[in-house]
Amino acid sequence: MSVIQKIQDKYGKVMAVIIGIALVIFVVMLAFENGGSLFTGDVRTVGKVNGEKVEIQQFSALVEQQTQMMQSRGMAGGEGAAQQANDMAWGQEVYRILLSQESKKLGLEVGRKELDNLIYGDEPSQVMQQYFSNPQTGQYDPRQVSEIIKNIKSKGTAEQKQQLNMILDQTVLQQSAEKYNALLSTSINFPKWMIEKQNAENALLSKVSFVREPYTSISDSAVKVTDGEIQEFINKHKNDFKQEESRSVSYVAFNAQPSASDSTAARQRLLDLKPAFDSAHNVKDFLVSEGVNNYYDGFVSSSRIQVPMKDSILKAGAGNIYGPYVDGNTYALAKIIATAGIPDTVKIRHILVGTVQQDPQTGQQIPIRDSADARKLADSLFTALQNGSSFDTLVAKFSTDAGSTQNGGVYDNVPSGQMMPAFNDYIFTHPVGSRGIVKTDYGYHIIEVLGTKGSSTGYKIAYVSKPIEASQQTDNAASDAATHFAAQATNQKSFNAAADKLQAEKGIMKSIASDIPPTGAMIQGIGASRNFVKNVYKASLGAVVQPERVGDYYVVGLVTEINKEGTMSPAKARMMVEPILINQKKAKIITAKIGKITTLEAAATALKKQVETSDSLRFNGQTPSAVGFEPKVLGAAFNKANLQKVVPEAIAGTQGVYVVRVDNLMSTPAAVENIEETRKMRYMQAKQQAQSLSMQALREAATIKDLRSKFY
Repeated sequence: MSVIQKIQDKYGKVMAVIIGIALVIFVVMLAFENGGSLFTGDVRTVGKVNGEKVEIQQFSALVEQQTQMMQSRGMAGGEGAAQQANDMAWGQEVYRILLSQESKKLGLEVGRKELDNLIYGDEPSQVMQQYFSNPQTGQYDPRQVSEIIKNIKSKGTAEQKQQLNMILDQTVLQQSAEKYNALLSTSINFPKWMIEKQNAENALLSKVSFVREPYTSISDSAVKVTDGEIQEFINKHKNDFKQEESRSVSYVAFNAQPSASDSTAARQRLLDLKPAFDSAHNVKDFLVSEGVNNYYDGFVSSSRIQVPMKDSILKAGAGNIYGPYVDGNTYALAKIIATAGIPDTVKIRHILVGTVQQDPQTGQQIPIRDSADARKLADSLFTALQNGSSFDTLVAKFSTDAGSTQNGGVYDNVPSGQMMPAFNDYIFTHPVGSRGIVKTDYGYHIIEVLGTKGSSTGYKIAYVSKPIEASQQTDNAASDAATHFAAQATNQKSFNAAADKLQAEKGIMKSIASDIPPTGAMIQGIGASRNFVKNVYKASLGAVVQPERVGDYYVVGLVTEINKEGTMSPAKARMMVEPILINQKKAKIITAKIGKITTLEAAATALKKQVETSDSLRFNGQTPSAVGFEPKVLGAAFNKANLQKVVPEAIAGTQGVYVVRVDNLMSTPAAVENIEETRKMRYMQAKQQAQSLSMQALREAATIKDLRSKFY
């Protein structure tokens, strides 16, 4: 005990100091992990642009907006689409901040009166027209927009107000961009003398004699490039070797896609439906019971039917079923319900007594009258027409189809399959001059057939399909194989050994996914998984990433490369730099072999080559020649100081080393060119590039911190 007491007395204070330092270090590390806060961290900022914060709530709204826009264009969902929407929103926000900051420095502002004019003036902004134009007519009504904005500000929901503010912000941003681009455009100029000088240079024709030694004459293995030499090259060209933060992985993917037995099972499920499909009295009800809600119960001409196995389906004839056949990732059956002779296109006019109308703001259908009242009004209008009333007058007064009221309710050159089924079948199965009332989801249509063109066979075809999906057994087999592999691959050495064995035994090859950003989701070759990328960034160099579902695969990864933001390492840059340095070293060897340059013949003797000639060199390098496109050789060929002389130094080109003599330099007739038109064309080209180039320059000069990976 006395010994222990002596140790405690002697070293107790030292241990207390050590523990205290350790606690301080722990707290500081915690602060860094939490983004500067000792307790909660910054849980709202997804990034910073020159110190200006991008808040999570605002950014999430942008992501949602991009997602909805992509969906409206028919783009598929999934993790890949979600990542694309996220990246687009980030790019948009960085652009907004940089443009706003630069505009503020330059004093480019959008005032209240200017904004009002962009909303309510004679030339509204494209942003306002995009969101507030009538979707049916394409017309923009400032008075209606004014009422909508007033209602949103006074009675709108928080979500509607936020959406309105985003639209107004976009309007201001677009106007700022136009002002900024206009400022840049005024600085663009192509002087007349410059165009004339370029034309004169392009009219020159040079004849040269030369001796060349290609770099391929020396084996790459004969020269070595060290990491130090690569680093020296990087140091001289740092701007060319900037890199964003990224990671690379090797991975082995175990296929969980449907197997042959899964495909057979899907086909059999469809075959089991065939008798019921064949005997169904009400095909539409049968399809709905099978989850098919997109049946088009109208005649469509054969030329407008675009499905796999179309010819075989049509040959089956009315009442018969064709299939199963493969359509994408499904098996399908097709049944011709009916056929009829129909025109190729028709011209009609109609009056729509609508029961619903589309809200231009939300795109939703809003009830405007009940079906009974609509039918009653339609009957009255039809009777009036039969008694001689003007169709045009009734269209203007009663029709709710904004897309046709301006031209008397007329639709011309209507192809089959474009209108609602009941509307379609009336106009394609009734002769010219027919009038009738047809009900659709929009209300009651009073239709008159005005004319037809061409003739073809129309078909009503019902389709039912079953997806070819991986069974649970297939999925489990892939998952188990990935788990088994991961159990063998615990580090880099065992991962590579297990991968080599797997390739030899089962042909499953190891793949590489390079330069995965911290906010990424896509894995080259297999699909998207944000979770897999997160796990890659949690792992250390050489660590194995445990099985994760990526697309249709279970993937086991190995972190092979960690790249910090900044300048590339020699190892990373070697692939780009090494060929350049190898050619430089080969050029020195070849130049030394040539020795002092006196005549072409002496150089040819030294290299054991023949003297070659090229008599049609053009300064722009666009004319094919024996030299090929060698900028340095072209420069020497059109240098008047070299005329009828051997260039005193060997030229290290892109493909080899050249010794050149300029035999002749002459001017040929220049192509007749309108200088002013050329200047105008160059100006327009530069103007189009100005915005992207200026924004690229702003991005390169900015300090941008992307913190999205902490939130998504």
